[in-house]
Amino acid sequence: MQNAVVLIGFSGQIWRQTDMRFLNEAPSFDLTYNDVFMVPSMSSVQSRQGVDLSTPDGLGTTIPVVVSNMTAIAGRRMAETVARRGGLVVLPQDIPLDVVQTVVDFVKSRHTVFETPITMPADGTVGEALSLIHKRAHGAVVVMDEDGRPAGIFTEHDAAGFDRFSQLHTSMSRDLISLSSSQSAEEMFNQMTELRITFAPVIDGSGRLVGCVTRKGTLRSTIYQPALDRQGRLMIGVAVGINSEPGKRAKALAAMGVDVLVVDTAHGHQERMLQAVTQVRSAVGNLPVVAGNVVTAAGTRQLIEAGADIIKVGVGPGAMCTTRMMTGVGRPQFSAVLECSAESTRFGKHIWADGGVRYPRDVALGLAAGASNVMFGSLLAGTYESAADTLRDSDGRLFKESFGMASNRAVRNRTRSETALDRARKELFEEGISTSRMYLDPERPSVEDIIDQIVAGVRSSCTYAGARSIPEFAERAVVGIQSASGYEEGRARDTSW
Repeated sequence: MQNAVVLIGFSGQIWRQTDMRFLNEAPSFDLTYNDVFMVPSMSSVQSRQGVDLSTPDGLGTTIPVVVSNMTAIAGRRMAETVARRGGLVVLPQDIPLDVVQTVVDFVKSRHTVFETPITMPADGTVGEALSLIHKRAHGAVVVMDEDGRPAGIFTEHDAAGFDRFSQLHTSMSRDLISLSSSQSAEEMFNQMTELRITFAPVIDGSGRLVGCVTRKGTLRSTIYQPALDRQGRLMIGVAVGINSEPGKRAKALAAMGVDVLVVDTAHGHQERMLQAVTQVRSAVGNLPVVAGNVVTAAGTRQLIEAGADIIKVGVGPGAMCTTRMMTGVGRPQFSAVLECSAESTRFGKHIWADGGVRYPRDVALGLAAGASNVMFGSLLAGTYESAADTLRDSDGRLFKESFGMASNRAVRNRTRSETALDRARKELFEEGISTSRMYLDPERPSVEDIIDQIVAGVRSSCTYAGARSIPEFAERAVVGIQSASGYEEGRARDTSW
C-alpha cells in the first residue's frame, strides 16, 4: 500500500494528499465514486455504535448529512426533521426574505424530540385530512376538540367507507392513547412497544398537545443527537446568490438567526463569486460561510482567501444536472473531493462534497477523500418531507416532482422580478432537468429512513477502517481502483440469475 503523495489533476496542478492511501499506485486519471472501493484494515472498533459521526467542520452537525438548497427538496419540514437527527438543511437562495424568516422561526421553535403533528378540528372533512396526511411521515392527523386537546386520531385507513365531505368526528378513531411530555424517549418507546401502538400524541400536564411521536422516532432519539445552535434550537442554513447585493441579503439572514450561509453558484471559480464571498464575510462577521461550487485546488484556495470557511465541491455529478452533457465541463467527483480537501486542509478549512451520491457507499468514499460533510439532493426528493407536493400517478403510487436548480423551471422562479425579455433570454439556456418523477419507496418513504441507511453504512465503513471518527476515517482509509465489472460484482441481486 502506498500513500497518495502526488496526484496531477486535470488543471495540471500538482498537489499532495497525505491521509487517505491508495491500495496500489496513485492513478494519473480522475475517478468517480464508482471507480473506487475501500479495503478493510485492522480494527479495534467493536461496534458501529462506537463511531462518532460528528462533523469536523465545526458547525455542530452530528451526522455528515447536508440537504442541498433545491427548491423541490429543502423546506421547513425537511429542515426540522433532518436537524432533529443531526444534519443540516440549506434553504434555496430564491425564497423571499419574509418567507425565510417564517421558516427559520418555525424550525427554531420545533421540539428536539417530539415531531410536529398534523392537526385538524373535529368538523374538518375527510378530504382535507387526506390532502394533508402525506405531509408528514407519521401518517396520522390528530383531531382536536374545542379546548385544544386531542380528541381522536385519523389515518388513511379510517377514510374507508366515508366520502370526502364527511366530518372527521364521524370517521376518526377515539381509542386515543397519549404520552406525557415529561417522559424520556426510552420510556416512550417502551410504553408504545408494550401497548403495541406506532403513533401517539404528546401532551403536557394540562392535557394540551405539544407534539407527537412514533415508536421508530423515539428509538431514533436514543441513537441520534440533534444539530443545535448555542441556544439549544435546531439548526438551519440558507443559500445566497452572487447577484443582487449578496452582502445585504446575508446581513438580513444573519439577523434572523440563520446558522450557516451558503454563497452558491454553479461556477464558483469566477471574479463575481470572489467579490460576493468578500461582501458576505464582511457583512456577517464570524458566522460560518460556505462557498462553491469548484473542483480544483486553485478554486478552493481563492474562495478561502476571499473569506469562506467551507468550500462546496462538485460540478456536474448531480442527478438533476446536465452540465457535463451540455457543456463538457465538470470533473469526476471522487478526484475533485480529494484534491480540494487536500488544499483546504493547508489553510485549516473544510469542504463539503456536493453531488454524485446514489448509495451510502458514496457518502463513505466522499468522507474518505477528505470531505467533512456530504450534500444530498435528488436522493431525498422522493420523501414525505421534501418541499414538493405529494402526487399520485394513474396506478395510485405516490411521487414528488423534482427539478434541477439550473433548469428552465428553476430559472423562471429565480428571475420572476426581471423583465419579460430578460427572463425569456435566460430561459433559452438550461443545464438541468425541469421535471422528474421521484417515487416514494413504500419501504423507506421518509428522509429519516434514508438517513438510517446512510448512517448505518458510514458507521460500518468506519469499523472496517478501524476508525472511531470522521477525521480518523479519512486518515485510515485505504482505497483501490476497480473496473466496471468490479463495481457490478459488489451489487446485490434481488432476483435469481
